[in-house]
Amino acid sequence: MDYSFLQHYWWFLICLIGGIFAFLLFVQGGQTMLFSLAKEEKERMILVNALGRKWEYTFTTLVTFGGALFASFPLFYSTSFGGAYWVWMAILFCFVIQAVSYEYQSKPGNLFGRKTYQSFLFINGLLGTFLVGAALATFFTGSDFTVNKGNMTDIINPVISRWGTEWHGLEALAEPRCWLLGLTVFFLARTLACLFFINRLQDETLVARSRKFLLYNAVSFVVFFLAFVIWTCLAKGFAVNPQTNEVFLQQYKYFFNLIEMPIVGIVFVVGVLLVLFGIGKSLLSKEYRCGIWFTGVGTVLTVCMLLLITGFNNTAYYPSATDLQSSLTIQNSSSSEFTLTVMSVVSLLVPIVLGYIIYAWYSLEKKPFDAKDLKDDGHVY
Repeated sequence: MDYSFLQHYWWFLICLIGGIFAFLLFVQGGQTMLFSLAKEEKERMILVNALGRKWEYTFTTLVTFGGALFASFPLFYSTSFGGAYWVWMAILFCFVIQAVSYEYQSKPGNLFGRKTYQSFLFINGLLGTFLVGAALATFFTGSDFTVNKGNMTDIINPVISRWGTEWHGLEALAEPRCWLLGLTVFFLARTLACLFFINRLQDETLVARSRKFLLYNAVSFVVFFLAFVIWTCLAKGFAVNPQTNEVFLQQYKYFFNLIEMPIVGIVFVVGVLLVLFGIGKSLLSKEYRCGIWFTGVGTVLTVCMLLLITGFNNTAYYPSATDLQSSLTIQNSSSSEFTLTVMSVVSLLVPIVLGYIIYAWYSLEKKPFDAKDLKDDGHVY
């Protein structure tokens, strides 16, 4: 395993975690439907508790995603999290109020009332998904920062990366493609939530309503997704000259990445087809309840491949729209070879942990969720 292999290996792992996180955002998507899909308090309680048994997975995966980036590509972490901090702080705030809401909405002496905490869950689902999508879109559109490693010798202000505006990341909202991906992630989360409810709930009224909600959320998701992908494939991308490490703009760069890396392109297409199959089958058959698994696996594959093409094949994964040569690549922003080697050994435990999560999920979800289950397990959100 040489240094280049380790850098590519860790970018792949981060992209895979990002794909898993995108799938788990069905929790956030479901939270945005607490006041629309549910028509009364009993139904709302069923949805909250069905989602409440999964919210830790999403939160933990987000923390893992950030931790993996910090350890393997520290220059990205310091540049993005230290520069675009208004966006990341807003995302973090959204997930903090989610954790507080699940833990305290049913506690004795709740002064704010259950509906207040449920409103926090709605905010987490709405802003959390949109801002994550908008932040990830900057991997394709570029951000306003400069990097100068020589600044480390500046005793007064030894800061390598400097952000170009006082908006610190919020300026990305002026870019239409950031809105497209933000809305794509938002409607994807809601689509996955509908499929999750169809699979998990025993209440046939909620299941039938979820199928109706699935239609317009899935259509919206497909429209925004296609618009983002087509625009990105036709736009200029941030390519890197492998001989000189010079960053330059190349027309159709991300489309070429899918073609020049055929495995990535094929897996991307397979992922999209799985997503569409899970949605279509659930819409066409009122008896079909397993769409969440096809669409879920498809989501992981599709998002993973989309993130891969931002870093593989001589591409700057975190480009600077201000100074092209400040753009971050997996070569100029990674940890040392020793650090990546040690981390790679530890990463061999990931399949074991993932297997345990799958086993625990299966053990807890052997039968459809019903309101009567709330009394049986004694754990009510």
